[in-house]
Amino acid sequence: MLRVVKTENGWVRGISAADPRITAFKGIPFAKPPVGELRWRAPQPAEDWEGIRDCYTFGNIAMQEVPSTSVADSFYTKEWHVDPDVPMSEDCLNLNIWTAAKTGDEKFPVMVLFYGGALNVGYPSEMEFDGERIARRGVILVSVNYRVNVFGFMCHPEITAESPETPANFGHLDQRAGVQWVKRNIAAFGGDPENITIFGQSAGAGSTMVQMCSPMNKGLFQKAIPQSGGGFLPPSNMGLTLPQAEKLGEELFEVLGVKSLEEARKVDAKTLWEAAMGDKLKTIGFRWGTVVDYKFLPDYPVRMLMRGEFNRVPVMLGNTGGEFPIVVNFPSVEAYENYVRLCYGDCAEEILKITEEGTSDVKTMCDRIRYNGFQIGNYMWIDSNTENDYVPMYYYRFDPEIPGDNAGSFHSSELWFVFETLAKCWRPFKGKHYDLARIMCNYWTNFAKTGDPNGLDSDGTPMPEWRPVSSDYKEAMFFGDETIGMTQGLCTDLEETLTKYYKGELSRGELPTVFKAIAMAGMGGFKLADEGGVPPVVNS
Repeated sequence: MLRVVKTENGWVRGISAADPRITAFKGIPFAKPPVGELRWRAPQPAEDWEGIRDCYTFGNIAMQEVPSTSVADSFYTKEWHVDPDVPMSEDCLNLNIWTAAKTGDEKFPVMVLFYGGALNVGYPSEMEFDGERIARRGVILVSVNYRVNVFGFMCHPEITAESPETPANFGHLDQRAGVQWVKRNIAAFGGDPENITIFGQSAGAGSTMVQMCSPMNKGLFQKAIPQSGGGFLPPSNMGLTLPQAEKLGEELFEVLGVKSLEEARKVDAKTLWEAAMGDKLKTIGFRWGTVVDYKFLPDYPVRMLMRGEFNRVPVMLGNTGGEFPIVVNFPSVEAYENYVRLCYGDCAEEILKITEEGTSDVKTMCDRIRYNGFQIGNYMWIDSNTENDYVPMYYYRFDPEIPGDNAGSFHSSELWFVFETLAKCWRPFKGKHYDLARIMCNYWTNFAKTGDPNGLDSDGTPMPEWRPVSSDYKEAMFFGDETIGMTQGLCTDLEETLTKYYKGELSRGELPTVFKAIAMAGMGGFKLADEGGVPPVVNS
């Protein structure tokens, strides 16, 4: 097995995975530590080292809240943020590789993972991301660490003046630098630098879409898999522009009591993080994330994707059935109808007809208008793509029974299946879940190999055919409870109407009135469901 490899910066020694046919290389530096004068700068090339570097353990995770200590994040703490002692530092620009190569001449396809966490938390050593099962299928898995929150996404006029070509999005630039490192070095690990698939879930999916949209990335990768990527529905598609982000940076400097970028770079990391995430900043809601900087990212990603202004590579996308459903609760039919007419413009009467058919019960109406924002966003992109035939596109819906609690197919639940790491989870998964995971991992790695997920199962029988969406064939691959196959029709009448509504509002560059209505008194409520997909009751 290939245990020692020469990279551009020096030799690295990997460690046998649980399957000795797989070698894992953990914590390989792909850039200089972004500390001191390199804080809030684009990543710089890593320094060379002497001798053989033992890459047996994961590197530091990026600065963030300590995993497994957050009350707000208790759901995911139980799921996989289980180690409060995981090493954390600004010195975090490292990556991990799982490979089945024996000689280094194999030219295996490569999958490069960007982890999720709202661009504020997350790390590649989360236990669901183990790459062994992917590597066993003849695909190299690389997971890239990157800066998050204030360390990865702060802007300031002084930073812009200092680095006008890279004034923002340092976390995304880290991701890009990781893929560039892979392109330069992966052949030595048995990989094909001309067959790279970038992928991720949640903020990792959003990052995948951002990388697709950057004009700096032409030819850098050949396929993309965004899983549960947000950003199509407001307010998440209305991130900060560079001038707005610079003002937030100035506000942070005031809170820190510093008067210059030089002083801010000397603030210790913990103090900086606490100030950036604390309640002394006037800006609420969105703070640290993707910025339209007009260099790396020319416009909001959703606009670029809908217009076809992106690096056109085959795409496999999808969502889970139970993630953050949008729910409403109104005390009367009159209040419900007022809400729909106020929020949904020209589509209001269609929505009322769909949700009121055969009932006079307001609770039934509210139940019927519940929908999955991630799913509607995916439909918007699918519609735009099929209308213009931009790229081959495969769509899935993941909605099996998930045991252990009442969370359903919660946001991120498919990760256990994509990486086929169910045995690491606390949940009492059964045989049917392991069968589903095996087949999903097959589809993902097949797509990475050829751009087509179809192929044979491990016993040599064909897996259910997964057809791409097109103007003539709009269906989804459904991963359900003991059910795998194409759906009969892509979406419901309500989902079609909502997709039409949001596309129209987006084309006018407006914040849809459904979000303006939240502040109106006496009309009930609107809210994203709590984590785990269990919707709260939202009252006036």
